[in-house]
This record gives sequence, C-alpha cells and structure tokens, in this order.
Amino acid sequence: MEIQKLLENGTDHFLPNLSIDLVIIGYQEGELKCLLLKIGQKWTLPGGYINKKESVDEAVIRILEERTGLKDPHFKFLSVFGASNRRFVQEFKQYFDKNGLPWREDYWINDRFVTLAYYSLVDIDNTHPVPGEFDEAASWFSMDDLPKFWMDHKEIVDKARNRLKEDSKNELHTHNLLSETFTMPELHHLHQAIFREKIDRSRFQKKMLATGKFERLPKLKKESPGSNPYQYKLKKTNS
Repeated sequence: MEIQKLLENGTDHFLPNLSIDLVIIGYQEGELKCLLLKIGQKWTLPGGYINKKESVDEAVIRILEERTGLKDPHFKFLSVFGASNRRFVQEFKQYFDKNGLPWREDYWINDRFVTLAYYSLVDIDNTHPVPGEFDEAASWFSMDDLPKFWMDHKEIVDKARNRLKEDSKNELHTHNLLSETFTMPELHHLHQAIFREKIDRSRFQKKMLATGKFERLPKLKKESPGSNPYQYKLKKTNS
C-alpha cells in the first residue's frame, strides 16, 4: 500500500490501535542476531498492522514473509505491550520531514498503539530482509551489541531473549536457527550462545538424541581432519 493511501485510508483496512512487532532471531558465526529496521537515527523491530479480514496469526505470517521472504516461518507469541504513552509520533515526523512529505499529527498512525509481540527463529542464510514503507534500511545485529532503539523495542527484544532461553529448556525448536541439516556440535554451540554458558557436550548430545526427535543421516560432514560428525534433521511427524 502506498504511503499516502496508508495514511489517509489505513483505518478502512486495518484494525485501529493494534499492531504487531516481531523479534526475528537468527544465528550466525556463533552469535544470536536480531533483524532491525532503521528510522532516522534509531532502530525498530519489524512490524505492521492487522488487516480487518485476516486473523492475527495470518498477519504475523504475512509480515514475516514481507520482511524475510520466508514462506513457512517459525513464530511464537511473546507478550502484549501497551504503555499509556505508546506512540510513534516523533519517529514518523522525523521520517516525513527527512523525505519531504506533508506531516499531520492527526494521522491515525500517530495514535496510541497496543502491540502483540512475537518472536521468530529463522535460518539467516534463507532470509532476504526487506525494509518496510517507513524504513531506511534493514540489518542484522548481534543481540550482544544492539543499537539505540525507538520507544520500548529494546524491552521487547530483551523479553524475547529471556523467553527463548526459558523455552529452550523444555522445547525443541532451536533447530529453526540452523539449516535443515545440522550436526550435534552445531546444535551444541547454538545452545551455548542461547544460555550464555558452557554446556557439557557429551551430556547435551545424549539428551538431544534421547528425545527421539532427530533423524541421523548417513552422510558425514567434513569439518576438519579427525572431526567428521554425523548430520541430523528433524524427524517428520504425521499431522
């Protein structure tokens, strides 16, 4: 939707005062990373609005595809954020001024917005980040070295990282951060990055294999002389 049409007719298409923000997490070179969008001198999370004719989950899937190119993305509900002063007036004004666009404070996007926050685990190598209508750039940042954020987006990212750590204790979904096939050493290094601590490799591998969720492939991965671990993939389940 063109920016001017969005500003003038957005309430005809989207639910008012409700938005979606996404903490899109990837893993690369031993680090957890987060996809962010640039507006002016600060950064925001990818997000958007909910069409009146779509469900919330459909909106999440659509926004994730628009920002990453992924057709069947992993995502999980995180929390609701709805501070009484949750408005993006200054962020939008800065964008409009910089791009020479007419500015009106009564645009519907300047209203207070309650956001439904989700987090998504993706394989960075399969993503193709695309900025939204109001964004100047899209970039991956280490979650240990994040830039300055607008509004409460740093709080949302911090909550997502903590939730990922808690969820990873009981759920097997971290493989979404790796390629379709992976080795146990790769999964082990990933979990050390998530928990930010050393994890006994032997016990970790035994625990993962004991779940019965992973299928070992006959092909070995050539990493270095004397180190050729088996590759695994998630077993398919009948739905």
